[in-house]
Order: sequence, then structure tokens, then C-alpha cells
Amino acid sequence: MSTAPRSSNAPAVILFSGGLDSSTILSLAKSLGYSCYALSVSYGQRHASELEAAKKMASQLGITRHHTIELDLTAFGGSALTDQNLDVPIDGRGAAGSNSGHIPITYVPARNTILLSLALAWAESLGSLDLFYGANAVDFSGYPDCRPEYVRSFEVMANLATKLGVEANNPDKQFRIHAPIIEMSKAQIIQLGHTLGIDYSQTVSCYQANQVGEACGVCDSCRLRKIGFQEAGVPDPTRYQTTG
Repeated sequence: MSTAPRSSNAPAVILFSGGLDSSTILSLAKSLGYSCYALSVSYGQRHASELEAAKKMASQLGITRHHTIELDLTAFGGSALTDQNLDVPIDGRGAAGSNSGHIPITYVPARNTILLSLALAWAESLGSLDLFYGANAVDFSGYPDCRPEYVRSFEVMANLATKLGVEANNPDKQFRIHAPIIEMSKAQIIQLGHTLGIDYSQTVSCYQANQVGEACGVCDSCRLRKIGFQEAGVPDPTRYQTTG
């Protein structure tokens, strides 16, 4: 499916965490000619400094609008990203991208479905038919809501469950869910972002980054990010904690 806009300066809503992947797709959407509306969600994540990173990156990229929604997913628990009593994996076992078939403890129950639904609501109110989010191949074997079949299913649902999708009655005027980096390795994503001129030093990927966005250097997200920069042949600009 093409990610090109169907008209010049068409509006698109991009789920934007402030991390490496979402910064890449936001920059990509802008380079393709979309008018970008970035949506960040404060859902109780322990690495909340990513939201400050999102503000800085949105400002640097000069997008149309950046909006942050407050949503408390800590009420449901079940994830090391929202429950301070659960340890973030630091040994590589059970991580997203492992071949064990085990869904990692960093999976937040139904998070992408919830966040994409919020993005869909904003898109419909804007008259936008294009949504972008940063699912990628590294997460296939770990996070169920980062698989290609999930993306396709959500797109079908979006066109069945919205006024805009139902009344369009035209394939060329229906919602498209874009996951442009879904088949890329972390190294390929970094190489793409490098060509787009992204300053990755301002992004936060770490599951337990401190208040100023410095990465721990040992969690599974940091591990995958480090390997990505090494394999991409791009210097790693990540700001690490001195104790990491």
C-alpha cells in the first residue's frame, strides 16, 4: 500500500511517542508532503521523559500541530512500563524480537488499539484519512499489536466503525493505516532517519529513562537501539546515564 498523500498537503495523524521509531515516521510523513498532526499520549508510562522529547522533536520538525492526551492506563496494570512494582527486562530474555514466542512484560494491554482509536477519532474530526504509527519488524514475535495482520485488521475496522469511512463508499476515500517501517530492521530505520536528517540524540527509547531523558543503557529497548546504530554504521548519539 502506498504511503504517498492522495492530495497535496493532505492531513495525517501520526502516533508520536518521542522515540526513535515514531520520530522516523513523523519525519517521513512530513517529507512525503503530509500536513502532520502528531498525537502523543501520557498513559502513565514510567519513561514519561519521552513526552518532553516528543515536544522538542515536534518543534524541531515544524509540524502542523502536536497534541498530548492524558490517559491513565496504570489502572489496569500488567505491564512493566506502567507498574513500578514490575522490573523492566535487562537481560535480553523475553524481549520483543526474541524467537521464544513469549509476549514480553513490557507489553501494555491493548495499548496500540487504544492509541490508534484515539488517533482515528482525531483524524475523523480533521477530515483526515491517513494514520501513521511505528510498528516495526523487531516487535513481530513479541507485541501482537505490531504485526502486519493487526494493521490490516485495524484498517478494516476503521472503515466499518466511522461515519467518514462508511459514508465515503469509495476505496479512494477510506482510511489508510500506514506502518511504513513495519518490515525494517532497527538498523534500516536508523539509516532512513539519518537520510532524513533526524537528530536522534533528542529521542527517548529507554524503558526507564530518567527525568531528563537519559537512557539506562541496559534495558531491552536500549539494547536493540544500540545494536541498531552499530549495524547501521551510524554513530550512536544517545544520551546515557553515567551509571548505565
